[in-house]
This record gives sequence, structure tokens and C-alpha cells, in this order.
Amino acid sequence: MPEETKIPAEPRDAASLVMLKGTPDDPEVLVGRRPKTARFMPSVWVFPGGGVEEADFQIQTPHSLREDVLARLTRTTVPELAHALAWTALREMREETGLLFGKEGDDNSPTASEAHDAYRNAGLAPNLTALDYLMRACTPEYQPIRFNTRFFVADGTHASGNIWQTSELEEICWVRLNELPDMKIAGITGIVIEQAQQYWRTQPSPDPGRTVMFFSADMDHNRIWHEE
Repeated sequence: MPEETKIPAEPRDAASLVMLKGTPDDPEVLVGRRPKTARFMPSVWVFPGGGVEEADFQIQTPHSLREDVLARLTRTTVPELAHALAWTALREMREETGLLFGKEGDDNSPTASEAHDAYRNAGLAPNLTALDYLMRACTPEYQPIRFNTRFFVADGTHASGNIWQTSELEEICWVRLNELPDMKIAGITGIVIEQAQQYWRTQPSPDPGRTVMFFSADMDHNRIWHEE
């Protein structure tokens, strides 16, 4: 009997935020270590992030995505998901680290969550404008848990609040980006580090036509495409 072909798991849309601060050639980045009991990537150092939730599509803030960022995101998705992804990155940042990325204004989202409450209590609205779109990566088809992740990047000096330790991430801290490859990280994190280093060094101006890396892999090869 021939072996039954296994249908790959459908990747879940997700977002992650690479928050940087410091000098162009030697910045620091905020990371946390996943618990050793985690089902996905246990004991690995990661950037804050997670999967898009249904309520994330209802984000309403006066500080929307920059037009050039929206243009690059919508090469591969619709505007509604683009905004939801950006809010997911900020929501997960709050839930996993305690930090906010906001500006004065009203969060008029018709949903309730701990993250929304935190912004409202601080007199802030989520600041999607502060985010730039860095790259995208999709978990390989042979993995049982898959994510189609958009990585955003932002200047960490604009964050507010106090870092807290959570059940989702442990030992949350700022580390030198150049030292992160020597820690226990996933293969994709190494690719993101390279892209983040280049971004922070060059500080590219807003450009809807900027090329964006898309990284994935199969059993034998890493594969890199570009969203143009």
C-alpha cells in the first residue's frame, strides 16, 4: 500500500515585533525566553509576538499604519488583515512584556481586552504609525504547528510602561543584537537579526516600493523570495 500523503497544516497568520534601541552599529533588542514546557519552540529566545485573533480585526486607532507600510503589507494580504497584524504585534508586546506603543488619543476599538484597557488607562491609543514592515517568514510545511509571520520593527525608545515577567516569556530583557546569535534561538531568528541589523544601520526612508524578504524552507533547503 502506498503511504498516505500528509496534508500540511494551514499556517496561522501571526505578527512579531523587533524593538530596537541604541547606536546604528550596536543596537539592543528586546527578547524573552520561551518556557521549557512550551509546546512550540521551548527554551528558545524570541521576539514578542503571536497569532492573530478574531478581535484584532476590530482595531480602531487614530494612529494608523503609514501608507508605505500598508502598501508593502498588502502585496500579500488585504488591508483589514494588515491592520490586524500590526495590532497583534502591539497587543502581544503588551501581554508578553508589559510595554505599550502608544500616542495620545482615543482607542475606539469596539472590543475589550487587557491590552486595550492598558492603553485606555494610560490615555493612549495604539500607535501603528510607529511600526515598519521588516520581513515575512512561514514555518515549513513539514512542521505540525505553522505560522505565516510578519515581522515589524520599531524604535524601542518610544515604548512606555514597565517590563514584567509572564508565563509566556521568561527573562525578558534587552540584549545586544550582535550577541543574540550566541544564545539559543530558532533558525529564522538568525535571518531576522540580519535584516534588523541592516535596517537599523541604514534607517531606510518610507518607500512603498521597498523590497521585503520572504523566508521559508523545506526538508532540504532554506528558500528566500522577495515581495516586490
